[in-house]
Amino acid sequence: MITIKNLSKHFGGIRAVDGVDLHIDKGSITGLVGPNGAGKTTLFNLIAGLYHPTQGEIFLDGEDVTALSSHQLFHKGLLRTFQIAHEFPTLSVLENLMMVPANQLGESLINTWLKRRQIFEEEKNLQEKAEEVIDFLNISHLKNERAANLSGGQKKLLELARTMMVDPKVVLLDEVGAGVNRTLLKEIGSAILKLNQDKGYTFCMIEHDMDFISRLCNPVVVLAEGQILTTGTPDEIKSNDSVIDAYLGKGIKTKVNA
Repeated sequence: MITIKNLSKHFGGIRAVDGVDLHIDKGSITGLVGPNGAGKTTLFNLIAGLYHPTQGEIFLDGEDVTALSSHQLFHKGLLRTFQIAHEFPTLSVLENLMMVPANQLGESLINTWLKRRQIFEEEKNLQEKAEEVIDFLNISHLKNERAANLSGGQKKLLELARTMMVDPKVVLLDEVGAGVNRTLLKEIGSAILKLNQDKGYTFCMIEHDMDFISRLCNPVVVLAEGQILTTGTPDEIKSNDSVIDAYLGKGIKTKVNA
């Protein structure tokens, strides 16, 4: 689904991403791990079109998308979530979902006068779609809740729901488990697996929680100092003492072995 060739991003003398080659297979859930400052978020920003690379190429489903912007990639089915969820706080969960699809008729002032019936039909279809998404993710109890009132974990579920409104080819998840309690994290993990298995979504996710990564991801890619250190199954990564000691931290090693 995504192929990256010799990708680099330099900020002055800092090589945040340095000659990365990476393949993300269609229908996979790929984990991206490594220490803070390893270049994980910069790599995501490059793939998502928020940054343009210093060198290298990015292909989405066989198409060269290196020069495309984030909104152009959105229309091609590549979505990126953020560690801090981005939502419309004063709108309900349902309304947040209905806002996602681009180029809605009601966005044009002229259309509000000339195409009222079409706008009504479009909004009706969007609401039906949003309600289907809400039911799929088992968040019906939050349907009419203002987004500002959601917990951090519930906002992460809302982010997943927003991706479903446009049926993406691939979703980049940036620390979806950050700051989320264990119970809700389990629900988020189940939602990701369900989207992958039932809907065929391709995911690539940055995450520090190795238990969460082990449950969801295969393969796992380890990034360090802007370069790929190694790639393997979760068990291979967790049993690699040099990777854990040098790049994931001894605290995580103790947790993994506990």
